[in-house]
Amino acid sequence: MSSVTKISPTPAVPKRVVVKLGTGVLTSGIGQLDTARIADLAAQLAALRAAGTEVIVVSSGAVGLGMGALALTKKPKDVSKKQACAAIGQSRLMQVWQTAFAPHALTVAQVLLTHDDLRVRTRYLGVRETLRQIIGYGAIPIINENDTVSAAEIKFGDNDTLSALVASLVEAEHLIILSTAPGLIDMKGTGEIVPVVQKITPAIEAMAGGTTSETATGGMISKITAAKLATRAGCGVFIASGSEPAIVARLLGGTGPGTFFVPSGLPLDAKKHWLAYFQRPSGTVFVNAAAVPILRDRGSSLLAVGVTHGRGEFATGDIVNIAGPDGTVLARGKTNFSSEELPALAGLKAEALRALHPGRKRLEVVHRNDLVLL
Repeated sequence: MSSVTKISPTPAVPKRVVVKLGTGVLTSGIGQLDTARIADLAAQLAALRAAGTEVIVVSSGAVGLGMGALALTKKPKDVSKKQACAAIGQSRLMQVWQTAFAPHALTVAQVLLTHDDLRVRTRYLGVRETLRQIIGYGAIPIINENDTVSAAEIKFGDNDTLSALVASLVEAEHLIILSTAPGLIDMKGTGEIVPVVQKITPAIEAMAGGTTSETATGGMISKITAAKLATRAGCGVFIASGSEPAIVARLLGGTGPGTFFVPSGLPLDAKKHWLAYFQRPSGTVFVNAAAVPILRDRGSSLLAVGVTHGRGEFATGDIVNIAGPDGTVLARGKTNFSSEELPALAGLKAEALRALHPGRKRLEVVHRNDLVLL
């Protein structure tokens, strides 16, 4: 069922690569580390680093290792118990990685993140600079979600999504997602691995499935979601099996078994990049049909005259989605009006809006400098 990934020529030595490793790759059972595989993966990444590529690792496994230490066979349903497992397992996970990289004279650095660390711009910039300094010292960042403190509202959801956001944050050329899955398999067609995905369509998404593992999260569904995020940010994504020999070099050389998702994103300036990919919108502002081409084709500000209604609760300065009449989200931006103010201003022209809000500096619902098309 293997399939060779054939991709367009890439630089012989990519500048920056993010490698995400799933729990199934790192363990041979709940809490049982596959030390031989981990050592092999560390050797592959060390070789990539020695060739001049900056390497960032997103590693799962903390909860699974904690479960093993506590002799648990099923992941706890209670959030605080999962957090306790993560707290117990995280130190073990870092010790494993330091041991694996030590023969290559490489030091690892632990970086634990919540979604707020990337959603709040000052913290987002701080994380980016910290990663830059870690790499500058020649160390390997080992990133994981801070499961010990993450609640639902600040969780990424899974490490596939986290890896895509990290790849976007550091502007990596490639994101390599290694798990027990050999790639995206066309289960309803050929039964073979799909070698290249030019665009993620509903048909491609329909090929994905979840996971039945007691320690993993998401399965192929989360990997497709991650590929969507990363490719739209201009990052090529590989999905392949971590058990394949020399898989990292083979994928980057265009000969590895797996699936390659072709990047589709256009360059964005830093602020709009952050708006597009690192926010959880508080609500949605709907626009009429006439406003859609004005926003999409001209890159204009969103004016009240084009607004029909809103959905959700949001305050001035919150991030909102902007959707057309059919509900399709076409943009995202920072609103200058709250959800309470929106009904009264919907459809108003500039003069009427100015009379309603005299002395207000910003009369655009979303200014073009705070708006990014999706």
